[in-house]
Amino acid sequence: MSSPKKATTEPHVIKEELIASGKWVKLEKTTYVDPSGSTRTWETAKRTARVADSAADGVSIIALLKRTLHKDCVVMVKQFRPPMECNTLEFPAGLIDDNESVETAALRELKEKTGYKGEVVGITPVTCLDPGLSNCTTQMVMVHINGDDSENINPTQQLEFVEVILLPLDEFQQKIDELLQKEKIVVDSKVYIYAMGMSQAFFKPRELPVLKQ
Repeated sequence: MSSPKKATTEPHVIKEELIASGKWVKLEKTTYVDPSGSTRTWETAKRTARVADSAADGVSIIALLKRTLHKDCVVMVKQFRPPMECNTLEFPAGLIDDNESVETAALRELKEKTGYKGEVVGITPVTCLDPGLSNCTTQMVMVHINGDDSENINPTQQLEFVEVILLPLDEFQQKIDELLQKEKIVVDSKVYIYAMGMSQAFFKPRELPVLKQ
């Protein structure tokens, strides 16, 4: 005999109650109904600065520096992150301002963080960052940088404590792994997933899978 099917309910949030709030982040108690119909609570972290008409909190920029007679390089930033208590390796990123499009935000953040001026060539849908903890969202923006342009030969950053690191695209994961061996640094998960994808694309583009017997 088959077991009886459990009654299912469309999960939904009932209410959100503020626990604590700071300048940039707030903590809420979220009361919701799960698929079994049970009422539960969750602690949810949220940004306080999300723009009202924006579906995403911010942008992360995958910027490729293209120069004559040079390998394409991914433009990365290294900076100290207090919650991690160490430096992190990340894509340039930042929050979307009022009345600002995703494209404009990405190019502004790229200029501020790295000094480079680029051209947007692709944008992802809105993606979540850590859905078990927060409702924070981002859009990944692909940008190409003409490294032969006079503005991009010796770019000037606007932020003092951000170090720009250029890593060759065809050795991206290898160079990250080498950096991890040299110093105490944590890599943003988006960065390492992209690196793994690039490794597959460059080194196993037509390899057919052979499963162990």
